[in-house]
Amino acid sequence: MEALTLGLIAAFCWGVHDTLVRYISQKVGVFPSLFPVLVTGCVMTAVLSVLLDTSSITPYAAWLATLSGIVFGVTGLSFYKALAIGPVRVVAPVVASFPILSVGWAVMNGQAVTAWQWFAVLIIVGGCAFVAITSADDDSSGPKASAVIWSVLAAIGFATSFALGQLSVAENTEMTAIALARIGAVAVVAILALMLRQPLAPVRSALPVLMIMGVLDAMAIGAVMLAGSYAYPAFASVAASTFGVLTITLAAIFLREAVARIQWVGIMTVFAAIGYLAI
Repeated sequence: MEALTLGLIAAFCWGVHDTLVRYISQKVGVFPSLFPVLVTGCVMTAVLSVLLDTSSITPYAAWLATLSGIVFGVTGLSFYKALAIGPVRVVAPVVASFPILSVGWAVMNGQAVTAWQWFAVLIIVGGCAFVAITSADDDSSGPKASAVIWSVLAAIGFATSFALGQLSVAENTEMTAIALARIGAVAVVAILALMLRQPLAPVRSALPVLMIMGVLDAMAIGAVMLAGSYAYPAFASVAASTFGVLTITLAAIFLREAVARIQWVGIMTVFAAIGYLAI
């Protein structure tokens, strides 16, 4: 239950974050939109690690955390690129499949997952993809082949980053691990930008939104990493993948945006499956 709760917290943060990504990445560019997001999260988690952590992180855990951040940084570029070129109906179901990899990794490492739990995971992943696809209002075909490639890389990257991050978490060093992951992500994005001669500074008017996105992103990745301290940490990744469904639900409740009946069926099915995993 703890891992699922942390995953839902991450889903909420990413749901708000994701509503801003497509708009920002298309107008600002991939690197100038991702870099400030990562820097904001890095500063926030570094301050919290100094204030909250009471033990020194081990070298091995520090290496895992940093590697998790490096993978997340590269993954962020892939995800932002996929969203920038779209279409959403192609990107959403591919990226939403990453929990299957997370659970598969957990099974390979000795975590017992029943057939019914696997079924619930597949229902959640499939339901998220269905709701996202049926909500897409982008009628343009878009460069689908490129979108699929970037989306596949993002799915693999998310699963890998979360697995490494959860392994790095230890008692009283959680925030240090999260901060190191953020540092690794900032470093790899900066290096790639220099290698590719891409600008990192966004237009000043976009900074407030990007900073908000940075706080939300840091909270989300922190929640998923913290799940490593509880049973079934891979289920945090499963719950986190529902961020798209939560975004649509919140928009329907607070913004009065229309949601088709068939989408509500998909949304209720997703959360029913999450409820089963929590039992």
